[in-house]
Amino acid sequence: MTVQAAGGRQGVDWLRRRSLLMEVGTVALVALFLMFIVPLLLSGFRLNLMGRFLALAIAALGIDLIWGFTGLLSLGHGVFFALGGYALAMHMKLQIPATASSQLPEFMDLYGVTELPWFWRPFDSFPFAAIALMLIPGILAGLLGYLVFRSRIRGVYFSILTQAMTIIFFNFFNGQQKLINGTNGLTDFKTILGATVSDDGTQRSIYLATILLLVAAYAVCRWLTSGRFGRLLMALRDDESRARFTGYNPTGFKVLVFAVSGALAGLAGAMFTLQSGIISPKAMDIAFSIEMVIWVAVGGRATLVGAVLGALVVNFGKSLLSEKFPDFWLFFLGGLFLGVVMFLPDGIVGLIRTQGVEWFRNLTGRSKQLSTYPSLEEDPEAQYERKNIDDRKSDG
Repeated sequence: MTVQAAGGRQGVDWLRRRSLLMEVGTVALVALFLMFIVPLLLSGFRLNLMGRFLALAIAALGIDLIWGFTGLLSLGHGVFFALGGYALAMHMKLQIPATASSQLPEFMDLYGVTELPWFWRPFDSFPFAAIALMLIPGILAGLLGYLVFRSRIRGVYFSILTQAMTIIFFNFFNGQQKLINGTNGLTDFKTILGATVSDDGTQRSIYLATILLLVAAYAVCRWLTSGRFGRLLMALRDDESRARFTGYNPTGFKVLVFAVSGALAGLAGAMFTLQSGIISPKAMDIAFSIEMVIWVAVGGRATLVGAVLGALVVNFGKSLLSEKFPDFWLFFLGGLFLGVVMFLPDGIVGLIRTQGVEWFRNLTGRSKQLSTYPSLEEDPEAQYERKNIDDRKSDG
């Protein structure tokens, strides 16, 4: 290796380290702002909404991982979201005071159930529930992914299959009145780890935990999408056949990413359930799964940051518009989605990366970003040679 090549390699490594440090610092600053400044600015109600939307941002990261970086559009992530919510909700429903007349969840008494079903019993343990809320949706996503990807099903057919899965689970959970309270879902949670769920202090702790889990989810997704593995995922997204011809078997990689994406959706469902106080089969509705995809599209797919930003912007927009314009807010929301599709195909982050960078350069008086290698554009000898060539053309 020549000295020049070694120097170039060191320069690239230094740029990568600097970019990584800047990203870590930015994430840390945003997390600290959310943890210590935002609670001072928002009321208890708004802070609870912020906690819910941050939980939804975890699910959006999972969607971006599978769709933005791998090119697989899942329209069934509501199932994984709901399974995570049900896993934690079942644990909380079993935290019944010893003074209660029955040691069964109250809805089971209404339907004449006299003995706790076998599949409920392990959820009495919080460690089991904490593992299951990610493991169950992750395993389900992995099994579904294996059956689908080994058959080389992709594109719109994959999306249709995930929608079919959503319909199956939605109808199944709706019909289980005695076992999981059917369409009513699970609600009226009392305690979690001995703390009263409805207390302000408990909700504040849950909010802080949601931020930390979102940061951890972001770190996992960034790790998976960086380096060699990340480049392979994008190769599968852009041209799977060529990646297969180079010796890679896409099945295992896609199954792994889909399983991680499902597990993140389960984690999001559990944290959302903690802060909303209810989980029902409505979370498995196709419309909710499509809405998750819209969050990523609005923020900017294949960016991770865009997934988080899109989830917050869209959900806060829904909340504020429904309060101000209860009869027309859906029209505003539909207009937002149409505007993003027509004018912001790369989402908010894509707009910032293009026009935002140029605007910042103009504002600070920096030179315009060059489309070719900067040293060639700015080198005096290169400019002199270009001028000579232009002079010869004009003379000729």
